[in-house]
Amino acid sequence: MITARQSRAARALLNWTQETLAEEARVSLTALKRLESENGLDVYESTRDQIRRAFEAAGIVLLVTDKGEGVLLLHDPADEKAPRPPRR
Repeated sequence: MITARQSRAARALLNWTQETLAEEARVSLTALKRLESENGLDVYESTRDQIRRAFEAAGIVLLVTDKGEGVLLLHDPADEKAPRPPRR
C-alpha cells in the first residue's frame, strides 16, 4: 500500500507534478490529491494500486520495513553505459 509521503517523495525523485502522475496512473487529479493528503481521507484501493503501478513503471521501488517506509529510484540501464567521471 502506497502512503501519502511515499507518493510525494516518488514524485519528487521523478520530477513529476501531481498532474503528470494522475495522467500516468490514469486516475483523477482529485483522487491523487486525496491520496497525498495528510488528513487521512479515504482512497479506493484501486486508485492506490494504479498509482503504485505508474511509479513502478517509472523505476520507483516502494520500501516498507519495521523501521519505516521510503522510496528508491532505480537507475536506467542506459545510464549505466554512460562514462562516469573518475573517483577521487
